[in-house]
Amino acid sequence: MKTLIQFSPLIFMLVVVYLVILLPESKRKKQYAAMLNSLKVNDEVMTKGGIIGRIMNIQDRIIILQTGPDKVRIKLDRTGVLNLLSAFTEHNKSAKDENKKEEKSSDK
Repeated sequence: MKTLIQFSPLIFMLVVVYLVILLPESKRKKQYAAMLNSLKVNDEVMTKGGIIGRIMNIQDRIIILQTGPDKVRIKLDRTGVLNLLSAFTEHNKSAKDENKKEEKSSDK
């Protein structure tokens, strides 16, 4: 019993480290892996190097981005994507069109 009391601060610190550091980190890794698996053509992404572009082609581990006004194509590994900025699907385009129509009708 006395040894348990002596080690209680150490046990408490280990629990705190797990709750504060390890648990949120594992959650972040799961979210990142889910985002990488959900990438599709025409999604706008930012790379870890800060390049913003639109996905033109997805192979197993390789993604081809098109970026800039000159439409430069860059080949990079899937894990080089930092985050998904937006998905340019037909659904999103139609939602943007509806928002524009609503703004025009509210201006009148």
